[in-house]
Amino acid sequence: VQLQASGGGLVEAGGSLRLSCAASGRTFDVYVMGWFRQAPGKEREFVSMITWNGYSTDYADSVKGRFTIYRDKAKNTVYLQMNSLKPEDTAVYFCAARIYYSTSRDRNEYAYWGQGTQVTVSS
Repeated sequence: VQLQASGGGLVEAGGSLRLSCAASGRTFDVYVMGWFRQAPGKEREFVSMITWNGYSTDYADSVKGRFTIYRDKAKNTVYLQMNSLKPEDTAVYFCAARIYYSTSRDRNEYAYWGQGTQVTVSS
């Protein structure tokens, strides 16, 4: 499975961005797609996930109510709509794929990773 993330950029606090993660290859093996982020000097943390069938989603408390994850099955693409952005959302955002039939917030349980896209929120 190959993942290509895009959509990052520089935005003012309160603004919005939409990240995309296009999957290719053995996508029929994918059960869960997740978004993680890593700020300088910090560990990579869970942001959100969605099952490939779209039936289940999960969000970190820090983004709940501001971020929305959804997928376009025809395009094999998962999106992360980020609204009401805060400076503390500044990080490199990574998409990841999990092939086992259970959901997870643990980054170590995702086998495939995209290259990361920078999100910078200015105050």
